[in-house]
Amino acid sequence: MKVDRAKELVAEMYGVGKKRVWIDPDQHEEVASALTKDDLRRLVEAGIIKILPPQGHSRVRARKIKEKKRKGRRRGPGSRRGPPGARLDPKRAWIRKIRAIRRLLKRLREKGVLDRKMYRKLYRQAKGGHIRSKAHVMEILEGR
Repeated sequence: MKVDRAKELVAEMYGVGKKRVWIDPDQHEEVASALTKDDLRRLVEAGIIKILPPQGHSRVRARKIKEKKRKGRRRGPGSRRGPPGARLDPKRAWIRKIRAIRRLLKRLREKGVLDRKMYRKLYRQAKGGHIRSKAHVMEILEGR
């Protein structure tokens, strides 16, 4: 039988792809003389035909990309998938923002820049979403 056909049969018998069947190049005549699947099984047991282990996927490129992302690269608009809310949870964003504003208001009250009435007013505005950021708080204070 032809060597290619033998390779196909062995692959089928062992449930692997043809790529994983290795036939010793020096023993091609012996493989050619095999007529049955039993003959091929004997050749596999003898080591003339071998079933190679499956090939894995290289992680080299993935590691390089991960390293670049750690440095802050590959994060531009062309790399983004999904809405902004999927990348940064809106609730987390709100918590971060409101805590920063409240910390600022507290410091300003302690310094004496804000009296109790103005502090409460700004605090409520922050809670209501009127105040956008710490800079906005300072803008409001400059304007009064």
